[in-house]
This record gives sequence, C-alpha cells and structure tokens, in this order.
Amino acid sequence: MTTNATTGSKTFFGEPRALAFLSFTEAWERFSYYGMTSILVLYMSQALLLPGHVEGIVGFTAFRAGLESVFGPMTTLGLASQIMGLYTGFVYFTPVLGGWVADRWLGRRLAVMIGAMMMSVGQWAMAFDASFLMALLLLVAGCGLLKGNISTQVGELYAETDGEGRTRAFAIFSIGINVGAVVGPLLCGLLAQLYGWHAGFALAGTLMLIGLFTYIAGFRYLPKDRPRAGQREKTSLTAREWRVVGALAVVAAITIFQSVGYYQNTNLALVWIDRSVDLNFLGFHVPVAWFNSIDPLSSIVFVPVLFALWRFQAARGSEPDDLGKIATGAWVTAAANALLAVSCLLSARTPVLVPVIYDILLGIGFLYYWPTLLALVSRAAPASIKATLMGAVFLSLFTGNFIIGWIGGFYEHMTPAGFWSMHAGIAAVGGVLAIALSRPLKRMLAVD
Repeated sequence: MTTNATTGSKTFFGEPRALAFLSFTEAWERFSYYGMTSILVLYMSQALLLPGHVEGIVGFTAFRAGLESVFGPMTTLGLASQIMGLYTGFVYFTPVLGGWVADRWLGRRLAVMIGAMMMSVGQWAMAFDASFLMALLLLVAGCGLLKGNISTQVGELYAETDGEGRTRAFAIFSIGINVGAVVGPLLCGLLAQLYGWHAGFALAGTLMLIGLFTYIAGFRYLPKDRPRAGQREKTSLTAREWRVVGALAVVAAITIFQSVGYYQNTNLALVWIDRSVDLNFLGFHVPVAWFNSIDPLSSIVFVPVLFALWRFQAARGSEPDDLGKIATGAWVTAAANALLAVSCLLSARTPVLVPVIYDILLGIGFLYYWPTLLALVSRAAPASIKATLMGAVFLSLFTGNFIIGWIGGFYEHMTPAGFWSMHAGIAAVGGVLAIALSRPLKRMLAVD
C-alpha cells in the first residue's frame, strides 16, 4: 500500500499507524460529543429551560426572542428541540469554515489542536447554567476546526488511486467514532442520573482533553500539512473538476433525507422513550441516555459482518457501488422509523426491546451511508480544495439537523405513530433518489 505519511514498518490492522491515533482522537471527541448530546434535550426540557433556571442563562432572553421571531412562539419542549437542532446543525456547518481556515492559514494539525481545546472548554462551560450559550458557541466553533480536518488527514494516508484502502480506513475510523459514541452516553448518562446533569457535562469536558493529548502523541506519524494557499500558486479548477464538485454536492444532498431519519434519535426519540417506553428491566430503571449507545455499538459490531458481506458480493460481482450503499442505508433507516410507528399503533406503552431494535437498525444504516460518503469525497474531490470539501460534506448534516429541530416542534401536535411514519417516509425518499440518480452521478464522478 502506498501512503503519504511516514509510518515505518508497524501498521494498525494492516493500515498506516497514523490511522490509530486519528481514530482514537476521534473516539475521545465523539465520547465527549455524544455523551453531552445524549442528555442535552432532556436537560433542557426537564431542568434548564424551566422557571428557576432559565432566568440564570446569560443572554437567553434575547436569544429566545430571536428564535421566536423566526419560528413563532414555542413550548418548552419545542424550544428545547429547536435549540438541539440548531446546535447539532451548526456543529456540522462549521467544518466547512474549519477546512477553509486550515487550507489557507492554520494547517490541519494546528486547526485540530485548537478545535479540541475549544471543545474541552465548552464542555466544562456546560456544567454551569449561566454559561450555557457560550458553551454551545465554543463547542460549535471547536468542532468546526476539528471535524473536517481530521477526516481529511485519514484520506491523505492513501494514494489517490487507492479507493479500497480509503474505504477500509474510513470504516475503521468510524469504529473510533462509534466506540466513543457508545461509551459517552453510558457514562455521561449514568453520572447525570446519579449525581446531576452537570456531572455528565464535566466528564465530557475531561475526556475531550484526553482526545487532544492522544492527537499530540501521534503527531510524528500524521501526514504533513499541504502548503497553505498563501504559500503556493493558486490554481483554478478545470471543467471536469467542477463537474465532480457538483456531483459530490448532489450525493451529499441526497443523504440529508436519511440523516433526518437517523439523527432524530438524539432528539425527540429520547423524549418519546422517556414518555412511552417501559424502562424497567429486571428491576433496573434504564437511563434514557443509554439508548444513544446502541446504534453506535451496532455500527461497531456489524463492521466485520458488512465487510464479509461486501467481499462475498464482490466475488460474485454483486457488491453495491457507492450510490447503492447509500440507498441501502436510507432504506434501513426508513425501516427503523417504521418500526417505531408500528409499535405506537400496537401499544400505548412500548416494550424496551423496540427502541433497542430501532437503534440497531440505525447503526447498520449509518455504516452503509456515512463512511461511504466520506470515502467518496476523499477519493474524488480535487486536491486543491479537498479539506474544504470534506468540511462541506458536513453541511448535509447541518441541513438535516436543522430540519430535525424544526419538525421536532410537530411532536406535540401529532400522534407518535404519525410522527415516526413521517420520518420513515423522509428517509425512504433518500433511497429512491440515490438509485434514480445513480447513473448520471457515476458518469460525472468517473466511478466504475
């Protein structure tokens, strides 16, 4: 395998050693992020936004007035959903700015380190009511510097022609994401239940610092920064490169539909579980936040299963291409939401096994569509704007989460079955579009 980084003779599961440090850094970052988000909407709707707390948030009166001038008056739950959607949306909007800053001034290494420090401070600031809005701002800005740039470094470990290597690397990288996403809600949710919300947020901040130290420890193995734009001759994109950029934008836009179906599990799904699911299991009351650990756990468990399946299909010439995998992810996500809709029709009090299966299906759907999208962009994007485009991919998640926060406000005005049926239909649209547009997109991307 040809790489752009000096990795020596040692490898990480047969891949460049730098991939280990990047994956573990991302694991700690995701531990922090998912640990916090697993309790955020419950914290806002059950404590922070209630009288006696909300008055202590610095700047919140003006912030709420601004939101309601756009979206209209909101209940406490509607406001919590909208804030959650805006926060998670902007977490995925700022990576395009972070990639642009790295390409032109900071370089990817420094951008990642500054981003990790900002996120750690932001998580600690979440431990205090007064600094809530400042905490969200720090987390959004820090994630913008870290997310796209660390993903770009994964792709830079491989030659431009090594598409299979990149796909393997991003699948392994997604294991790091999902290990953090499994453990974060378990520990932060348990601490929040035992010692209060702020204990969960403080733990998230501490573990973000560990992520920074992990990245620094692997510094010598990482790919060197490309010369910044100010240090190299500026080049214009060719007509073919512009076509590739356009095609990648369309593929990313298609994934918005399954992102809506997928990421509602961190927002109103937690509220639904808290209200409608029998959480007593063998005499133990299951913390609601723990359900956010299930879909990333299934994304880990099913990696070798899907690798074996894809190898089996490839040997027979039937392995789905990139658009086929993205479509499959959309349909699996639709099935997960349809399961909740059916369960709501059958019983007013849902057995705990139903949301478990829901999250398992979401994890499988994630494996089909998100690593595939990242690998496609890493392989096909023009080299001169690769970091920017890797950041731009997260705009699909910005849009999806913005929509999630908005339609979350419908929850109190719909039946639960109708709410989850709506999400199943939205996700299915993504699958239909991926298949319908597959041929023209492959021609534009020159994908075999």
